[in-house]
Amino acid sequence: MRTVRLHLPLRFAPGDSVTLPEASARHVRTVLRLRDGDPLVVFDGSGPEFEARLEHGPRKAMLARIGDPLAPRTCESPLTLHLAQGISRGPRMDYTVQKATELGVHRITPLVTERSVVRLEAERAERRTDHWQALASGACEQSGRVRVPVVEAPVGFGAWLDAGVPGTGVLLDPAAELGPRDLPAPQGVLTLLVGPEGGLAPAERTAALERGFTGIRLGPRVLRTETAAVTALAALQLLWGDLGAT
Repeated sequence: MRTVRLHLPLRFAPGDSVTLPEASARHVRTVLRLRDGDPLVVFDGSGPEFEARLEHGPRKAMLARIGDPLAPRTCESPLTLHLAQGISRGPRMDYTVQKATELGVHRITPLVTERSVVRLEAERAERRTDHWQALASGACEQSGRVRVPVVEAPVGFGAWLDAGVPGTGVLLDPAAELGPRDLPAPQGVLTLLVGPEGGLAPAERTAALERGFTGIRLGPRVLRTETAAVTALAALQLLWGDLGAT
């Protein structure tokens, strides 16, 4: 039987008995059909993993009895990637968050840009942020990651740029002359800026370049926003991260 990994976003220690969140409990009970005593691996998203055993609690609650810590994993990328993604429509944004997590990003910032089709009021923005964070959590469970990337609340492009972007900024730009291999090795955080459907507006592109972002293109074909983000992240991980490492 394959190892079931669960992200439990709270602190725990060996000997603790932790109540599974409703979504996780429903998944192990109705989808995986696990039983009392079945083994689990649990992690809190900050690094450590622990052996655990499934237990039934009162009122149909599902519990994880925490066991010994496991040997530290080496699955987190040495490249600190921050994806700043123009918000795209539902399934496309979901795909981007999920695959970016699998590819090792440390942080995801959804951006409201001039050409963003999706407009989120405060309450809906909070729900979508929680949804994207849950997708990132699930992608970590599946991919073996032990650190869950932070999905920030959506922010306007101008406000985000004005706040300052640490480290090296890279902008996906079909009109750029450089490619990923033309970039120098980044020092510290590498922020990848990707526009939504239709790309960034000319004024946004100019503002990013004036703030020190370097434009790169991914070849002669025009890629969808979700394809572009995943392709660029894979290229950056291959150049300076751990993609392809043995």
